[in-house]
Amino acid sequence: MFIKALKGKIHRATVTATKIDYPGSIGIDTDLLDAGGIVPYEAILLANVSNGERLETYVVPAPAGSGDVIVLGAAARMFSPGDIVIMMNFAFYTPEEMATHKPKIVCPDANNGIPAED
Repeated sequence: MFIKALKGKIHRATVTATKIDYPGSIGIDTDLLDAGGIVPYEAILLANVSNGERLETYVVPAPAGSGDVIVLGAAARMFSPGDIVIMMNFAFYTPEEMATHKPKIVCPDANNGIPAED
């Protein structure tokens, strides 16, 4: 049996832009992706703290150090620049793996930078 559990999370980042005319996904600063344990093109659950919207999409890498969190495609209708978001991904683990599993979690600063303690 496998258990689906949180693998990585970027907690309370700020949307920097939206671009509706794009095939779809979300562009995220690669420094944030690394800190949150999320890899490019991986599926994520995107939760908008500002308005309650939730959706599943995939990640495309944005330049490291840019602070970019850009909602792309149709999802751009559900998000606005300045919205606070939580980005989570999940993986399947054996019960033995779960005994020691710790998800990677990053809590960005106001500019989507990585605080020294994270």
